[in-house]
Amino acid sequence: MNIGKPHGWGFIGASDIARNAMIPAIRAQPHNFVKAVMSSNLERAKQYASETDIPVAYDSVAALLADPDIDIVYISTTNELHHSQTLAAAKAGKHVLCEKPLTMSIEAATEMVKACRDAGVVMGTNHHLRNAGAHRTMRRMIAEGKIGQPLAARVFHAVYLPPRLQGWRLHKPEAGGGVILDITVHDTDTLRFVLNDDVESVTAFSSQQGLASGAVEDTVMGVMRFRSGLLAQFHDAFTIKHAGTGFQVHGTEASLFAAGVMKPNPPGKVFLQHEDKMEEVDTGEHEDVYVVGVRNFVQAVEGHGSPSATGEDGLHSLAVALAARESARMGASVRVRYQ
Repeated sequence: MNIGKPHGWGFIGASDIARNAMIPAIRAQPHNFVKAVMSSNLERAKQYASETDIPVAYDSVAALLADPDIDIVYISTTNELHHSQTLAAAKAGKHVLCEKPLTMSIEAATEMVKACRDAGVVMGTNHHLRNAGAHRTMRRMIAEGKIGQPLAARVFHAVYLPPRLQGWRLHKPEAGGGVILDITVHDTDTLRFVLNDDVESVTAFSSQQGLASGAVEDTVMGVMRFRSGLLAQFHDAFTIKHAGTGFQVHGTEASLFAAGVMKPNPPGKVFLQHEDKMEEVDTGEHEDVYVVGVRNFVQAVEGHGSPSATGEDGLHSLAVALAARESARMGASVRVRYQ
């Protein structure tokens, strides 16, 4: 990729995903550099910067946004902070790549998208799974009619939350904790991308199975009804230690079975089944999904194409997750509200 000028990234949030996924992805791009990291605790920011070879540490969003060497910010703080931080970044003229879910309400997410649009900056949502070769291949095959008319889908995204992440996600509903806002948003975005369809309504049941406390769920099962009439089952959890992930789409002519594809890496496998014949599908050479996402975002900043997942995509996945959470609380089907 030819980059017109260097891009300096500022991290709002000294997070695990920034350390393990985003720093390598950014440094894999020519002329892209992580210039600074911000944490509300300056000593933590300094320690994080030292451990990750980031030049500057800040303890406020304002100070980071005032840095002239930064033109892109990556936001990975807890979910209730994304809204104000995105608005501040847009006002400062910085491009924004935000973690999912975008925020805690449709109204706030809509305001984030509008603020970036009005400021003329690129906004993306870090929905990394749509960058996987497996999902891109499934999307292409469905669009080409390889399985006929899609009728049903299933997503199995029940995993075990690593101990290092067992903090606010399990105990703080005010920060957007819980498996629905953490994982169901991923299911939604991946289903939307693969099927090229939108969710109309959701029916869901949630539970606590040993990790979460208070008003936070660690398990959810449910069904999404898409506008085409397709029904999609989903099972998301923080509590399942001994199972792989999976994604299936069943059509009038054939079915697609994908295994190990709801985790970012390794790539997993995709199979096409027609009657009694099952064959593995070539999904191309595997590339790290975060590297793909960062490359596409930088290209959008350069004026070429759009982010892998836009701010609008993030708004849509949030809307479905909020509907799933409401359904689980009410014990009834809920129509998705996108605005």
